[in-house]
Amino acid sequence: MSPFTGSAARTDRWRHLRVDLTDGVATVTLARPEKLNALTFGAYADLRDLLAELSRERAVRALVLAGEGRGFCSGGDVDEIIGETLSMDTAQLLDFNRMTGQVVRAIRECPFPVIAAIHGVAAGAGAVLALASDFRVADPTARFAFLFTRVGLSGGDMGAAYLLPRVVGLGHATRLLMLGDPVRAPEAERIGLISELTEEGRADEAAQSLARRLSEGPALAYAQTKALLTAELDMPLGPAVELDASTQALLMTGEDYAEFHKAFKEKRPPKWKGR
Repeated sequence: MSPFTGSAARTDRWRHLRVDLTDGVATVTLARPEKLNALTFGAYADLRDLLAELSRERAVRALVLAGEGRGFCSGGDVDEIIGETLSMDTAQLLDFNRMTGQVVRAIRECPFPVIAAIHGVAAGAGAVLALASDFRVADPTARFAFLFTRVGLSGGDMGAAYLLPRVVGLGHATRLLMLGDPVRAPEAERIGLISELTEEGRADEAAQSLARRLSEGPALAYAQTKALLTAELDMPLGPAVELDASTQALLMTGEDYAEFHKAFKEKRPPKWKGR
């Protein structure tokens, strides 16, 4: 995302999310606890637009996506989304489904690491938001469920059929997306769906700790690593190695690379600038 901006002002208030930015760490909280943080049209649009804004501003070095209350996110709101989509025509439905996919692309393409802090349910679209994140930090109460076939839709929603096999393998992905059965934390950790399993009630704390660690590190190196992980998923080895070489050559001209060498010689920690 280019840092250049037009006439639009920075958004100071997000109606459907709670947003905090402290010392380079953005914490974005889904805040409908009475509905298990079920997503609405507005919540999807706010997530899409917020990630675009933060990507342009370059003030964020890590982002934590969390849910308030008893769970992370129960997916799309049954009344406010499923009920409403029944009266939409094909063009409107395509606009909606493209918007949900834009949220996933924004998570994957933003230049900072995204950490999902998961407790309780992460179902439907909530499971995909966690899946699209770079890290999934969860406590033992976490349970994932890709419920799309349970409502008569394809399991390949919001990029799930693309992302999930690359995280847990085709066999597990087929089972999870076709059957929609819940996956509890121990199994999720075993198949690689969870990056870090914490003690109960400690997922938010652990996610914040990881975010602070990332925010203090070489931001440009992290951004390029994330970009390469996404870009090279479907590349043959030859083009992937060439892209790696080009990226490294550019980073070797950066201030952080020179700073590491200077710090090593001076026997001190590097002072990363993200440049």
